[in-house]
Amino acid sequence: MLFLSVRLAAQETLAIPAEELGRAPTPARIAALVDRAATQGWGSVAPGLRAAALQAYETGSGYVPAWYYLHRWAELLATPYNKAIQLWIAAVEAARVGHPNMASRYDYRPGSLAALVNRELQLALLGNAALSEEFFTLLSPVDSPPEVLAILQKIHQSEPALFTDYANLALAIAVVYDVPPPPHWPHGQVNAALLPRKLPPPEKIFAYYARLDRANSTLQRLRRLPAGELKFLVDLAVPVSELDWARQHVPMGLADFAKAYDLIKYRKDRIEKNLYVWPGQDYRLASILAQGGICVDQAYFASTAGKAKGIPTILFRGAGLDGRHAWFGYLDGSQRWQLDCGRYAEQKFISGVACDPQTWGDINDHELGFITERFRALPTYKLSVMHTAFAQEYLRSGQTDLALKAAREAVNRDRRNLAAWNVLLEAQAAAAPDLRPREAVLREAVLAFQKYPDLEIGFSRQLVAVLRQRGETSLAAFEEQRLGKKYQANRGDLSIEQAAATVQRSMGTDDLATQIKVYNRILDTAGPGQAIDFYDKVVVPFVRHLAARQQVPAALQSLDRARRTLRVEAGKQLDLEMAAETARLKTGQK
Repeated sequence: MLFLSVRLAAQETLAIPAEELGRAPTPARIAALVDRAATQGWGSVAPGLRAAALQAYETGSGYVPAWYYLHRWAELLATPYNKAIQLWIAAVEAARVGHPNMASRYDYRPGSLAALVNRELQLALLGNAALSEEFFTLLSPVDSPPEVLAILQKIHQSEPALFTDYANLALAIAVVYDVPPPPHWPHGQVNAALLPRKLPPPEKIFAYYARLDRANSTLQRLRRLPAGELKFLVDLAVPVSELDWARQHVPMGLADFAKAYDLIKYRKDRIEKNLYVWPGQDYRLASILAQGGICVDQAYFASTAGKAKGIPTILFRGAGLDGRHAWFGYLDGSQRWQLDCGRYAEQKFISGVACDPQTWGDINDHELGFITERFRALPTYKLSVMHTAFAQEYLRSGQTDLALKAAREAVNRDRRNLAAWNVLLEAQAAAAPDLRPREAVLREAVLAFQKYPDLEIGFSRQLVAVLRQRGETSLAAFEEQRLGKKYQANRGDLSIEQAAATVQRSMGTDDLATQIKVYNRILDTAGPGQAIDFYDKVVVPFVRHLAARQQVPAALQSLDRARRTLRVEAGKQLDLEMAAETARLKTGQK
């Protein structure tokens, strides 16, 4: 009987008294949760905390976030290790951010993720409401949960006192260092022997930056920055010795750090000789300064020097009228991102592409806008995030009416919350098969994100798809043309993306004759005056699509038509690449 009573006690569901939900979880409550989980597993705690979070939300408690994030920690720590790996691999494949530097296989192991985090760190994580909010707001499906937790454990174990003061720095390191960087990072114009693409040990770089900041030796106060910006500080391709050199030899401060780009003498002779890959014996910052370089070396030098001085920086690459270019951005003394350092306005370079070190994929155009505007720190946005979270919880349990209500509340609180719109659309689809309400929500979203063109285009494309499903083909075609024309003048990159999407859709659905007609129409309407970016995204995919289908004469005609339409200057990069593509087609090379 005694054995049976012990078993029944162990199986009791955790219940949080209603009166307790009206205040923040106490240290004693958190310690009790951790201790119970140590003996019975976090799986015994998670359902009770979920119920508590829902009750707090439905009763309007002022401490909903605190209880919600306890629920999220319990759910995460209760996740079986093997399941976490499977979900992560699926997310990486779906996002297409896998790369050759990642492991080819991941071994499974028994137990849950809680085994990666000791009691002291569990108390530190669950007891820090601000860190919990930062953690779950930042965490991406392509972050590896086992590695993120293991890195946090390593940092906490080696520097427990610094961890308390620099939790956001630790989090930024964890979400960047969980996966090795790809072979093309930070750029592809230097070989791996000179730049191995290896991140430093996470606990060492944490201690390095935390101690620099405590000694007031960083230009930004790192303790004040969110993890979402600190991740652009800790994405380091160099050892600490390089950082020390840059701190001593690069004199620029926050007010004039853009000038660090011009410290590197531009080597026109390399361009004339087509030496786009670094030709030196090493790729140390001192060597780049001594020898000079091309734009990508200038951007690499400046962005790395900024990180050495405690400044988050971003390296950009883009296309202009004369060819490809690279520049950088940094967080200045007014806490504003300067994103055009070394970007030559007279060359009309379009929006650049940058690597997100958290995912190792290209960072979204709108994400850069979100970072620079910093609205995620606003109370209204945080409230919107909470409504979004509970909309997702209701969807999980099949309560579509409550999900719709919570999602609608989320977008009403802050219309810049992208996740809120997505969950609203998901709830709308789950509630009814009728496409008209979905069309109405998509039109709302298009208006909400007019300031963020890539999002406006993204929702507009969904709207076009819904219109086609409803048989409104004329309206769908009108919407496509509207998008192409809207951004042709001042956002050529987005106009090109829309043109590319139209051609891609035709390639996937139309007969060959129609595909060629669509390509020619897009080339005639969107191509005049365009250069290498249009060529990369519209012309090359279509030409190679035709060649792959044994339509080489048509491919050559399409390429020739592009040469007559685009802005092609003799002897420039686009002219040379078109000539090389023509030669490949005629010789049958892949």
